[in-house]
Amino acid sequence: MLTALNTWLLYIIPQHALTWCMRQLTRIEWPWLKNFLIARFIPLFKVDMSDAIETDYRQYKHFDDFFTRPLRPQARPLDKSNDAVLSPVDGCVSQSGVIIDGRMMQAKGIDYSLDTLLGNIPGLSQQFRGGNFCTLYLSPRDYHRIHMPLAGRLLSMHYIPGQLFSVNGHSASHVHGLFTRNERLVTVFATERGPMAMILVGAMFVSGIDTVWQGMISNGLQGPVVSSWDYSQHRPDIELGRGDEMGRFHMGSTVILVFPKDMIAFKESLQPGAVVRMGEKMATVANNEPR
Repeated sequence: MLTALNTWLLYIIPQHALTWCMRQLTRIEWPWLKNFLIARFIPLFKVDMSDAIETDYRQYKHFDDFFTRPLRPQARPLDKSNDAVLSPVDGCVSQSGVIIDGRMMQAKGIDYSLDTLLGNIPGLSQQFRGGNFCTLYLSPRDYHRIHMPLAGRLLSMHYIPGQLFSVNGHSASHVHGLFTRNERLVTVFATERGPMAMILVGAMFVSGIDTVWQGMISNGLQGPVVSSWDYSQHRPDIELGRGDEMGRFHMGSTVILVFPKDMIAFKESLQPGAVVRMGEKMATVANNEPR
């Protein structure tokens, strides 16, 4: 009964209004308020400040500045293996596996459409049919900048508006098509081994998604219009190295990685519930010859 009530509440709460309120709150610069919020947040979520460049929480401009804090370069060493596919974030594996008949696993007994996830962009999902995917959930305590699993050249980006359900374990297990319902940003890269898609999923209280090449793309308040950018012709010079920052979440959410068939092989330990850190090896390139 309690589970059913919690699930029902997910549908009726004013997702966008609450997210707007969170955006305003986390940008307040009043020292007494932002210091109060940060000082309570750190012990509540067991945030490790020793990894941050700035360890004194009082020095952050506002709560969002603290939440998107950069880390010391040595805090997340990159795996040096030539065939390594790096974890793009600190987080927890929600699901990983093979895309079967154009569908991906969300939770036990629940799957969803790859084509819908990618915004039904003509020809996009066909590149990844039969391939591999991994869904990584970022908790409030995690580092919230997103990095490149492989070196790549940006081909396109698609902002897909939607709802703002929470993306925690409860929501994943009870909201069918969660990741295809929520607002998301689909980025597509060309790598030496083949195409790679990184999907940045919005959620309630996620008050913005940034990219390093275009700044703020989403603030949780856009209208119902899909926006697309083709970089392959107009800006073909946007190239990011393996481990480079590509974006960030303003408050936490989920990253979904999608690869073509036979391009990569996930580590056996990459099972639901596994904890990953940015820069560690999460998969190997199955085909070591550049395409």
